[in-house]
Amino acid sequence: MNQTNKFDQLTSLLQSKVPYGNLAIQSVPMVESIKLALIEESYPQHDLTHEQVEFLMDGPPYWAFCWASGQVLAKYLIENPHEVVNKSVVDFGSGSGVVAIAAKLAGAKSVVAVDNDPGALLAVEINAELNRVELCLSDNISALPLTKSESVLLIADVFYDADNIPSLNTFLTEYADVIIADSRVRPRDLNGVSMIGNYQSCTVPDLGESIDFNSVNIYR
Repeated sequence: MNQTNKFDQLTSLLQSKVPYGNLAIQSVPMVESIKLALIEESYPQHDLTHEQVEFLMDGPPYWAFCWASGQVLAKYLIENPHEVVNKSVVDFGSGSGVVAIAAKLAGAKSVVAVDNDPGALLAVEINAELNRVELCLSDNISALPLTKSESVLLIADVFYDADNIPSLNTFLTEYADVIIADSRVRPRDLNGVSMIGNYQSCTVPDLGESIDFNSVNIYR
């Protein structure tokens, strides 16, 4: 399938959740060298019915936005390439793929983008092509063909869901290194890691979220 057909398919997936929403190629403000296919800022939020809003909130197309934590972790990797250079990297909960793309641009030997949403994997494929990087795709982090004990695991905006936090202990024992970016979880809830940095960011397009969600911590 060529790039145009993939883009059309991703647009159809978006519009199944956000009627009249369209995708546009946009630069990531904190890492302007990275371009992503994201929902246009002018999408008709006020024209959605109550039922459409509820449906959207229950299963939003996460991959159509570049979330604050993803931007921050991408920036961190570009500015600190030693974290991933010549290493095998896994990006868990990849969404738009911004972190996976940044890791590859920073010099990672290989990068696997993991997401259980087929729409996200298609978005990552499109965005990787836009940025001329080669990524592997997977929907199952438990079945990756790599040596986890020699790999770096990257996690952005995953632990806002408290059900995902228990998996951190497993990740810390399996992977050589784990780097996390999150604005929606309390530091005391992430046992086994320490905060190493804080950045201010926002979602693209800007959702006007609480200012608390614009403060992103990085942990390892």
